[in-house]
Amino acid sequence: MDERELLNRYSKGERNFEGAELSGANLRGEDLTEINLEGADLTEANLSEAKLTRANLTRSRLSAADVRCDLRQAILTEANLNNADLGRARLHGADLSGASLTGAHLTGAHLSDANLRSARLQNADLDAANLIGADLSRADLSAATLTWYDQVVANLSRARLEEADLSETNLCGANLMEADLTRAKLSKANLLDANLCRAKLVGADLSQANLCNAKLLGADFEGIKLQQGNLKGVNLATLNLAGANLNRANLEDAILRDACLKGANLRIAHLYRTNLMGADLAGANLIGADLTEANLYKANIEDAITIGAVLPDGEIDEIENYPILSGKVKPMTRQIIRTDRAPAPVGPYNQAVIVNGTMFVSGQIAIDPQTNQLVGTGDICKQTEQVMANLEAILDEAKTSWSEVVKTTIFLKDMNDFATVNEIYAKFFDPDNAPARACVEVARLPKDVLVEIDCIATVG
Repeated sequence: MDERELLNRYSKGERNFEGAELSGANLRGEDLTEINLEGADLTEANLSEAKLTRANLTRSRLSAADVRCDLRQAILTEANLNNADLGRARLHGADLSGASLTGAHLTGAHLSDANLRSARLQNADLDAANLIGADLSRADLSAATLTWYDQVVANLSRARLEEADLSETNLCGANLMEADLTRAKLSKANLLDANLCRAKLVGADLSQANLCNAKLLGADFEGIKLQQGNLKGVNLATLNLAGANLNRANLEDAILRDACLKGANLRIAHLYRTNLMGADLAGANLIGADLTEANLYKANIEDAITIGAVLPDGEIDEIENYPILSGKVKPMTRQIIRTDRAPAPVGPYNQAVIVNGTMFVSGQIAIDPQTNQLVGTGDICKQTEQVMANLEAILDEAKTSWSEVVKTTIFLKDMNDFATVNEIYAKFFDPDNAPARACVEVARLPKDVLVEIDCIATVG
């Protein structure tokens, strides 16, 4: 079907063009309100300035198409928009759940209140995009750009980004005020000058992220992972950082006045001249931290461990001050880890057990914990992704992360799947800090799955 036939039939009142072949069609400026193009092939089509309000483009193929048009309230569920041009497109309230927008051009796009749940936006250009109130839960925005454009920044205020993947994303100057980033992946993200006031970052992974000059007033950082993060000079006063992982983080000249750091991991953290006045550091791990010239006036350091730390006066705390850790007393500690975000055990075992700071995680298979059903039958990609998600949920529950994993074992039904599994597996580890690993082919796995993975990790 060419564009002339489509427009002729549309002008006569026909609206159903499901599965239409319109590759390369020129529909520039046409009014196609409420048209049904479900599953249609619109590859490289020109839809610039067209009106597609309330159109149904579910599972349509729009790869490399020019979609700078009006798509308000359109249905684009699972649509393929890879490398599509959506610059300044009007997508208010559109349904893009599960859509693929890898490499898409969305500069200045209007996506307020849009549904982008589980959408794939890797390497997408979202400079100056309006995402106020958008649902980006579980979306993959890794390596996307949401930075300055003509002095305007990407607006993600109040956006839902629970468990979204924003790894290595450029969020320089982005507005994330009151955004929900619970358990979001922001490792190596650039948040320079970003506005995170009153944002919810509970359990989020900001390892190696750059937060210089970021605005964090009223943000909830409980259980956050900030290992090796750059927080130099950042104002974290009064924030909730209980249980946060700040291992090797740079907090030079940071303000942590009256902040809650109960049980936080500040091992080998750089706390030079840090303001910790009135901070609660009860039970915090400060092993090897540099507290030179830090201000600890009225800070609570009850049960905090400072072995090998450089104290404010320049003295180094010696291990002899800790009988248990110096070897004079060797207690055995054992902790069971359970979370409803990973499959429940179906036998006499637990999801994970922590013994003296080392966590042993049971082998995970591709069971969706929400449905308790196997996912991706016969699909090694989907099964591996679910396995890694299950492992990550258990690591999160233990307040540790992939960077603390020291050993993994991969069990494969078919060693020919190794390259595919390895490609997905590699996304979760920094090559310079990757754990030891074994990979074996086995005759059969539980529920006849294609892959099972277990791991060992250190905790706090």
